[in-house]
Amino acid sequence: MRSMTRWFLAASFMSNLLLAEGAPTPAPTGPGREGVTPFLPLILIFGVFYFLILRPQQKRQKDQQRFIAELKKGDMVVTQSGIIGTVKTVGDKFVNLEIDQGVSLKILKSQILESAASLKDDKNSSQKEATT
Repeated sequence: MRSMTRWFLAASFMSNLLLAEGAPTPAPTGPGREGVTPFLPLILIFGVFYFLILRPQQKRQKDQQRFIAELKKGDMVVTQSGIIGTVKTVGDKFVNLEIDQGVSLKILKSQILESAASLKDDKNSSQKEATT
């Protein structure tokens, strides 16, 4: 008898739990609110992506283009492939790069990476470290 009562109480509890109504749904706050809310996390992710990845890349690209536009004879540069040389002549698309006495290369302007002045600073600091 007791086991039947317990079973009945357990079944009654489970049926009440399953059939119970959930919390009342909130009334709509206004037209169009429901359409924007699901996209809010996506908009935030895009914002973070823009400020951490796209914007710095665009800044580097802009600086690179300005550097290439300001190239002049006598500048010491490093190419994308790691060749270091001095600019002999500058054309619209090409640059004559002297890599050694009497040895020069004709390369695309777009393949110039940076000024070699930054390498000189690194070389001086590495020599100082080697002597100490």
